[in-house]
Amino acid sequence: MPRRKRLSPEESRLAALEAARAQLIEAGPQSVTLKAVAARIDRTHANLLHHFGSASGLQKALAGYLAQTVCQTIAKAVRASREEGGSPRAVVDMTFDAFDRGGGGALASWMLASGNEDALGPVVDAIHALVDELAADAGISPAYAGAVHLSTMTLVLLALGDALIGEPLADSLGLPRQAIRERAEGLLLASLEDAGIHYGAQEG
Repeated sequence: MPRRKRLSPEESRLAALEAARAQLIEAGPQSVTLKAVAARIDRTHANLLHHFGSASGLQKALAGYLAQTVCQTIAKAVRASREEGGSPRAVVDMTFDAFDRGGGGALASWMLASGNEDALGPVVDAIHALVDELAADAGISPAYAGAVHLSTMTLVLLALGDALIGEPLADSLGLPRQAIRERAEGLLLASLEDAGIHYGAQEG
């Protein structure tokens, strides 16, 4: 039998969070248990208890991990759009995909339903930090910070709502599935241009 690789505490924690994310996407938020995640990485229940303290601790850590991953992806898309002439639609698509296929929407819904709202704190904190960082990078005046925060909140809420009920709602209204992303793109452009952020080459 091959010996199991010894991981550092940080490597072990990261492996558990990656496994928890995979479990979330494949089987839904209710399946993210210490036992299920431990089985995915060939570790013991006690090992995960050591890192996270409880299932609730694991779920809160997963929320933070997802938030950081989502924000890093969105930040990359924002900078590419601004610096390389890309389309703001990439920012919208990455945000929506993170909450849909990435599992962020399912996790947020479950946290709220189970009364564990404080687990959403890392998500809010990470998104807030991202907005402030991007505003600073773009040289946005503090006077416009509120507009930047509002545009981000609008985009995130639209993406979250779409992840939860977007498909059946679009079907019932006879709208294309992509309609809400197109609306989100328009809102993002308008609000950020008001704040002085201009993305790439504009049509006109």
